[in-house]
Amino acid sequence: MDHARVLRTVLGVTAAYLVTLCVWLAWLVPLTPPGTVPLQVIVLVGMFGTFLGVGMLLAQQPSHSDRQLRRHGLEGWATIEGIHPLTPTDHWTELTELELELVVPGSETYHGSIVFDVEPVIRPRITVGGILSIRVDPANRDRIMVCL
Repeated sequence: MDHARVLRTVLGVTAAYLVTLCVWLAWLVPLTPPGTVPLQVIVLVGMFGTFLGVGMLLAQQPSHSDRQLRRHGLEGWATIEGIHPLTPTDHWTELTELELELVVPGSETYHGSIVFDVEPVIRPRITVGGILSIRVDPANRDRIMVCL
């Protein structure tokens, strides 16, 4: 989860809601028919929740560069040569450094390491000697994405 993107989304939606609320209170409430203010409040709160939910969904998407790498990166595979657990996280996963032997067809084999957030559901696949599917940036071979 990209906490910074989520925070920016929540702050942006809340700021837009406060501006909308101020405009509504200053100009629209005096012009509305009597008895419709509670309905308008319900609609405003509902719209806030809707925009917040849509914003959170959009904030969870991979970044543009990650989507480009997944779409246009060179396919290859990596053999796990070493596993070094670093630290557990707050959501039942563990940051782990993986030492990899990277193979991209059409180029020579090279070695590298990545820090990967290992989830309990994929922990059995992360073993020494295991093979992972990867995408490698053709312009920068150090930029690697593990595709599980």
